[in-house]
Amino acid sequence: MVMERKFQILEAVIDEYIRTGEPVGSGTIKDRLPFAVSPATIRAEMSALEAEGYLGHPHTSAGRVPTVRGYRLYIDRMGGAAVSISEEEKQKLDNFFEGLEGEGDETIIDTASHALSEITRCAIVATDTSARFSVITKVDVIPTGRRMYVLLLVTSAGDIKNRVCRLSFDLTKEQTDFFIDFVRNNLEGASPELLTPDFFEELSIALGNYVMTLAPLLKVVAELSEEMKTRRVLVKGETILIESGDIGKNQLISLLEHRNEVTELFDGAFSGISVVFGEELSGERSIVVQNGALLSGAFSKDGKPAGSLGVIGPLRLDYKKIIPYIEYFTQKVTGILSGEKEEEKDSE
Repeated sequence: MVMERKFQILEAVIDEYIRTGEPVGSGTIKDRLPFAVSPATIRAEMSALEAEGYLGHPHTSAGRVPTVRGYRLYIDRMGGAAVSISEEEKQKLDNFFEGLEGEGDETIIDTASHALSEITRCAIVATDTSARFSVITKVDVIPTGRRMYVLLLVTSAGDIKNRVCRLSFDLTKEQTDFFIDFVRNNLEGASPELLTPDFFEELSIALGNYVMTLAPLLKVVAELSEEMKTRRVLVKGETILIESGDIGKNQLISLLEHRNEVTELFDGAFSGISVVFGEELSGERSIVVQNGALLSGAFSKDGKPAGSLGVIGPLRLDYKKIIPYIEYFTQKVTGILSGEKEEEKDSE
């Protein structure tokens, strides 16, 4: 068990290392401690922290650097020490969300991801699971040209899916009207769980005499509905990490190739902020944040989990600053997705 004084020395070392990126010596943190202590005592405590695995000692320097074990203790003990966001800064952050009320879920989440990447200067991974709580509210077919039709699918989450379908023939008005009535009667109000391949196979058979002409359109509707059920994984700000040099380009390529595996790391983020270090992972998931850290927080819609926002960066992140950002952004996204008004939240 690390004693309180020893932890405060560890905290001071990590804070200084996060600020400078250079190994930290005892003299550097002497004046940053909340208590008076001799340099000899600090050196002794830092040696003990190194022996216990919380600090490392680069061979080329007299100073020390945090280990993943040290970062883990630092995060676990942080508690309320994270820097709170000032009201002035909150107003600046709120500008990113101006005019998003009434927009589709994808637009809201995309905007929040882009803004969080700009502010933290890190890569952002967002998962969007809100579609699993949606139903289809509208299906339409729009002729756009010779033998070309746009299939439009709208969900109760406010998302709009569309796809151009090219046929080898033109549909008559009778055929188009029949198809529109057919899909509206069978799909509007349908939840994603109902939209299985077997369900669409039965619908195809139910087309009867129209099956040869309208089956291609129904196939497109099936593809669009399948997209509703897929957990969307969005990555923003990859080039920021490449430019920083803290995480290699090959690792970022692996991140993009294994972005679906990232969703497993968000599953534990539905209570507070989750912090995962790459060295703590094993197997294929370690590719995602090797030599780095993933911080994530969940947002919800109408009281149900709807996705997560995560920050991917080097181990040397300003955790005390970034964690409040994630908390604020997830709260804002939750409020907008749920249709909460600022006046309502202020009155609570």
